[in-house]
Amino acid sequence: MNDERETGGRLGTALARGAARVAGTAEQGVTMVALNRNEESLRMEAASEKGRILIIDDQRNMRATLAMLLRGNGYEVEAAANGREGQELGVAGAFDLVLTDLRMGELDGIDVLRAIKQAQPLTEVIVMTAYGTIESAVEAMKLGAFDYIQKPFSEQELLVRTNKAIETRRLHGQVQLFAREFKERYHFENIVGRSQAIRDVLTRVVKIAPTDATVLITGESGTGKELVARAIHANSKRVDRPFVTVNCAAITETLLESELFGHAVGAFTGASQARRGLFEEADGGTFFFDEIAETSMAFQAKLLRAIQDGEVRRVGENKTIKIDVRIMAATNVDLTEAVKERRFREDIYYRLNVARFDLPPLRDRREDIPLLLNFFLDKYNRKMARRVRFGEGVMDQLVQYNFAGNVREAENMVEQAVALATGDVISIDDILPQAPAQRPAATRRTLAHIVDEAEREAVLEALRVHDGSREKVAEALDISPTTLWRKMTRLGVTFDGRQS
Repeated sequence: MNDERETGGRLGTALARGAARVAGTAEQGVTMVALNRNEESLRMEAASEKGRILIIDDQRNMRATLAMLLRGNGYEVEAAANGREGQELGVAGAFDLVLTDLRMGELDGIDVLRAIKQAQPLTEVIVMTAYGTIESAVEAMKLGAFDYIQKPFSEQELLVRTNKAIETRRLHGQVQLFAREFKERYHFENIVGRSQAIRDVLTRVVKIAPTDATVLITGESGTGKELVARAIHANSKRVDRPFVTVNCAAITETLLESELFGHAVGAFTGASQARRGLFEEADGGTFFFDEIAETSMAFQAKLLRAIQDGEVRRVGENKTIKIDVRIMAATNVDLTEAVKERRFREDIYYRLNVARFDLPPLRDRREDIPLLLNFFLDKYNRKMARRVRFGEGVMDQLVQYNFAGNVREAENMVEQAVALATGDVISIDDILPQAPAQRPAATRRTLAHIVDEAEREAVLEALRVHDGSREKVAEALDISPTTLWRKMTRLGVTFDGRQS
């Protein structure tokens, strides 16, 4: 209470001035008690333009003092007498700033802060307390408080922090508006995020898209590599031409060559008629190679020629065909390591690595998780004609979850939760995958387990015999080096003969 009185004393001049103005007006007669209606309207409009502030404090004198000071400086002010009332006003109203006391009866300032930031993320909050501790300051800042001010404080200190908070609020509002316009203009509707990493990616997309530069997109599985490729195409001069994509890991090498380059009649068994390849189909547009690291060295040599010379040769033909395509490629493999291990050609790596985009995993941009989950929730609610929502505390737990499958995993989890939810609320058990039950020791091995063990033993033995030589081991096992690398990755075997 001493701190309250001291702060009130420092702000007392504002109350005194206000009381004097009211008394003076009363002496002039009833017609001058209030401002002219037009003048009042203009004053309120100006106050709203400068900023709307909500004061939450259970001390009546403190509320009145702060309200008088802030109104005197041109702000529109509302006040709440306790945390419950303040939370309701803050959640429902569009305030630029909330000034809330920390210690207030049954609902304290931390609870109010949490509720307001969840409902109105752009509203800034300054927490006031006479019980300032490092712990409460850290907790408030973690929950999104703009600032933390300890009583007693001066008029100047409060006004400086208030002005700064409202300026920040206005800036964030402009950024949000810009983000919406940005997405509409550049077709980024499905790329969701406000983290610095995502903003950097989108900024580079706008710069690179108008050029014909070859693009390499790297990142873990599920980070949205194809979405970025499509955004680049959508903002390029080739937007009205085809966007052709092929997953190199899903097609055998022989079929991949035929699919890309086409083939002549009789080029191989079953080739009863000539066929245009996908490169020809994409002429004038963009060709996107997903999982480019899964191709063989021999195929990479042919691909390099097509990229460099702008021409392809159908399988079984000698003549070349001119093509005009922009090449984009994606991989979840470290290509520099693949080059060192001679699994990827160095020349094609440098040819692809002209404009590079490294997409961060979701765990490195956790601030985007709530946006993504709500985006997918809205998407599948509309798709399935449902109106489910996340239960209390679910989002907090999901933000801490390690999405190994990144954005793709997050979308699949939300889609499944919306489809299977029995009520209107999604609980944490509805959305988070359950830990697999421990397998009983006496469980019978499946054929797949037996085959994996046999392959693992064969690979390990060949590695021992041939001193880890990739080419000799592949030759001994009668498989290609690329197939050997895939098997070793799946079986958890390294070239030094260890099991990972």
